[in-house]
Amino acid sequence: MNKYESVIIINPNCTDEALKALESKFTGLINQNGKVESFENMGKKKLAYDIKKNTEAFYMLINFEAEPSSIAELERNYRITDDVLKFIVVKK
Repeated sequence: MNKYESVIIINPNCTDEALKALESKFTGLINQNGKVESFENMGKKKLAYDIKKNTEAFYMLINFEAEPSSIAELERNYRITDDVLKFIVVKK
């Protein structure tokens, strides 16, 4: 298993309940084929440039271990989730 870090930029109009639901969805998906080491909701921050006409967004940081084959499925879920504006997954 490899160590990864993922940063997710989420729509600023999300409620606290929606943020918790996204957190549990993504950590649950990672835990199916790996292990979440840490999760941090970094709060709402100003964006360097507008993304889909938003000037602010919520940031989430996830450090985890997973099999390389499971990363494609995680990224697919990021893409089909409407509230996710941008994301990146980096191997440490």
